[in-house]
Amino acid sequence: MNTQDWKASAKNILKAELKRKGVDYDTLAEKLNELGVEENYNSINTKINRGTFTFQFFLQCMEAIGAKEIRLH
Repeated sequence: MNTQDWKASAKNILKAELKRKGVDYDTLAEKLNELGVEENYNSINTKINRGTFTFQFFLQCMEAIGAKEIRLH
């Protein structure tokens, strides 16, 4: 896989987990802010759609939405 493939995979995994939990970007921003992570709709939208977010951000998102397991494929 090339760099673009990895970015697409990361983006798709995060989007799938958000969808499973029924969480949109506005709600995710609220939940992240409750954890002390300052994000807004635009910053989340940019990070996720580019697939250029850190693993730290991914973990923060998973914590915010209460995901205990993720599906990689």
